Amino acid sequence: MSRIGRKPIPIPAAVKVQLHGTAVDVQGPKGKLSIPLPAGISFEQKDKALHAVRASEEHRALHGLARALVANAVHGVTEGFKKDLEIVGVGYRAEKKGKSDI
Repeated sequence: MSRIGRKPIPIPAAVKVQLHGTAVDVQGPKGKLSIPLPAGISFEQKDKALHAVRASEEHRALHGLARALVANAVHGVTEGFKKDLEIVGVGYRAEKKGKSDI
């Protein structure tokens, strides 16, 4: 069984999760996301955590993928995503222009 697929997804207090047959809707302080689920994969909510459940061994290839997609959605609506730029080497110059955080 997939190690990633077995990990529960903790749900923070500020996040609301709605489970549908074919999708999972995640709503938080930073927005709302709807993640379509592959056929044969479903989610159960137990003790403020989501658990991915697969219908049979034929769906094991999508088990970890579905769990990772929903976990990323929960992370995105709570903390958001950011990009960091790291410049390594000699001869590169970079400067920040304006008030943008990017």
